[in-house]
Amino acid sequence: MATLDRSPPTFSLTPTSPAGVQPGGHGPAVRLELAWGRLRRALLRHFRPDYVRRMAEKRQGECPDCSHDVLDSRDLKFCRNVCGYHFGPEDDPYRRRGPLPLARPGRAEVVVSGVALLVVAVVFAALAVSVHPAFALGAAAALGFWIFIVSFFRDPERRVPADADALMSPADGTVISVGEVDEADFPGGRAYRVAIFLSPFNVHVNRVPRGGTVVGLKYFKGSFVAATRGDCDRVNEQFWLDVREPSGRLVRIKQVAGAVARRIVCWLRPGEAVTAGERYGMIKLGSRTDVLVPAGEAIEVLVKAGDSVRGGATVLLRFRRPHAD
Repeated sequence: MATLDRSPPTFSLTPTSPAGVQPGGHGPAVRLELAWGRLRRALLRHFRPDYVRRMAEKRQGECPDCSHDVLDSRDLKFCRNVCGYHFGPEDDPYRRRGPLPLARPGRAEVVVSGVALLVVAVVFAALAVSVHPAFALGAAAALGFWIFIVSFFRDPERRVPADADALMSPADGTVISVGEVDEADFPGGRAYRVAIFLSPFNVHVNRVPRGGTVVGLKYFKGSFVAATRGDCDRVNEQFWLDVREPSGRLVRIKQVAGAVARRIVCWLRPGEAVTAGERYGMIKLGSRTDVLVPAGEAIEVLVKAGDSVRGGATVLLRFRRPHAD
């Protein structure tokens, strides 16, 4: 049964405009990727000026006083949501998925951790041969940890239900709360929320629950308490995505960091049209994702606390259409 939370609002985090697709900061793997990007652009300008000129002609949009060095679509990976430039699908090779379905925001982590753990595994394997067979356990642990990292950043295809009245799950995980909550900037100050906990073993790619237009992006720098704690949605670092449906209905998705997760990713830009089930970001490691719609809507809720859901595939609720007289 849906729960009703009428506790007074205690949300006190201050919103800021995101400075990029991963506003909470960059780890060593991403910093290496950014450094490689600077070197790659310098090499292209020096050795392939014709390519740079062709891509400049294909670049679309406007970015007045742009601070982003954008030669091709690869350079938008970390600034897409704050840069006015873009490229057509035919000029964006990253729109074509490779044979290994890995989330694009996590590919640097997969590569860097793979190299580091391979070195560790080789060292332990050498010790197992030269010193004692027990060192083989270290090699196995290193390879096992890398398999976990690859699994964490997996990005499987999903069959999105063709249901115009459905609100899709924005994430894989377990439903931990269903019901009304205070939401100051929603009609009447209330919203109907489905909160989903993502363990480190879930797919962490987030998907848009309803089609519409992106009308708001808000980033909140906060704490990193456990995502299962009742107040984590009020104190933890989080990113809010607002989508306005053609009917005018507002749908909000909140990516909330957890005790381990420190990196929230959202690459959509304001004014962009999105479709139900479309990928739009991820949270790196265990976390929480909430989806909210205005309270008072005529809805049929299809999930309850404890249910397992899959992003872009599980229908959380359906909006009931008014009956004609």
